[in-house]
Amino acid sequence: MKKIWNSISKQLSLLGKTMMVPIAIIPITAIIGNLFSANMLNVPVIANASSVIIANLDLIFAIAAAVAYSHSKDKTYVMFASAISFLVLKSNLTMLNDTIKMGVFGGIIFGAMVAVLYNYSRQWKVPSFFSFFGGEKMVIPLSPILAIIMAYIFAYVWIYPQNWLGTLSMWIASLGVLGVFLFLFLQRILIPFGLHHVLNAYFLFELGSYTTATGEVVKGLTPRFLAGDVTAGIYGPGVYIAFFFGIPAIALAIYHTANLSEKKKVEGLMLSGSLTSIIGGITEPIEFTFMFASPKLYLVHAFYTGLAGVLTALLGVSHGGGKNIVQFLLLYNLSERAWLILPIGLVFGVLYYFTFKFIIIKDNVATPGRQPELSFDETVSEEEKELHLSHSNYYYMAKKILQFVGGKDNVSAYSNCMTRLRISVKDLAKVDEESIRKTGALAVVKLNETDVQIVIGTEVYQVYENFDVIYKG
Repeated sequence: MKKIWNSISKQLSLLGKTMMVPIAIIPITAIIGNLFSANMLNVPVIANASSVIIANLDLIFAIAAAVAYSHSKDKTYVMFASAISFLVLKSNLTMLNDTIKMGVFGGIIFGAMVAVLYNYSRQWKVPSFFSFFGGEKMVIPLSPILAIIMAYIFAYVWIYPQNWLGTLSMWIASLGVLGVFLFLFLQRILIPFGLHHVLNAYFLFELGSYTTATGEVVKGLTPRFLAGDVTAGIYGPGVYIAFFFGIPAIALAIYHTANLSEKKKVEGLMLSGSLTSIIGGITEPIEFTFMFASPKLYLVHAFYTGLAGVLTALLGVSHGGGKNIVQFLLLYNLSERAWLILPIGLVFGVLYYFTFKFIIIKDNVATPGRQPELSFDETVSEEEKELHLSHSNYYYMAKKILQFVGGKDNVSAYSNCMTRLRISVKDLAKVDEESIRKTGALAVVKLNETDVQIVIGTEVYQVYENFDVIYKG
């Protein structure tokens, strides 16, 4: 059981690593997009640049996943392969079944698959006439083939969850206030899988009908609300509360629970993520920082969003047609009792903050700024940062360390931090801890069934350089 949990924990950690690159990209693009949109400064070229990035988040996630799951220092080839092959996958999916929308989850799945292909294929022996594409380049010709195969699989498999979701949408819409809760709850839950678009498609553009003063019949929550049907705004207030109050409260809880040394870095990330939610109407930059680290927290977030929707619906609050502050203000004149969103939102903000802070501390959730620096036991102490080797035989030390961790065949990845050589091994039993210490290493820390850290001190980079040369030689 411990081995299984260690494996799951490692995969979740890598998944969290996948999120960090898109999280850094989304905030500024979303804010710029709204700032230069037709509703504000109206500079189409700049607004379009933002839209293109947001529209291709699945590609960005595919590249990020390939980088996170690949076992090498140089990620150039796996990044290139994941990018070109994901474009092949999307194009073929459209050709085979243009109703399939896999979202960022599809990007993560495929990017991880390209990384696995890369990890194995770079070790294959190839004929001499094909040697140019051997080694780390092998993934480049293979990944488009993988994309073609997966396009056929996804084209016929992914349609089932999409169809089930369409049927579910119609049932939810018939449940009244309970339906409001389920819609908002599921909308949050389905975001990582990209299936929230299917749920939104029916509700926003198909649910119900309304006849305007001119006799025109419009369908869907958004067209109905914009045409003057206040009853169509029943689902919107819960979204505004989550986006304007819930997400910033989560960000504040993450900031306040971060390690003191990391607070400055976390502050910038949480501030930009909060502004993205309020101004850009995009919550993923904050959500992706905790959804994989703690599914419990994400369930709480989804529950509170649904609960806010129920409360506002019972109080007769109506406001729809958008999800950011600009749309909220521009469409306020079409709303009903929308002023209640402010006091209700403040209450939910407090509820969000204390709930998240309590769970993060209690469960020791690895949210940004809380990932522990590792030392002989758990953290890298200030004393460790001052440690030095008693010799300068870096090449010999690297050679013996490679031998004592089981040799080249037992090493799947390696890197270094400021004091440690980090090695991922296939079989932990082959690691000779006592012999490694005899090389001059100060300690050996076994993190789990596959990851070992060898404490060397400030000369670790010289040892790493020699280790890299020996491993590749």
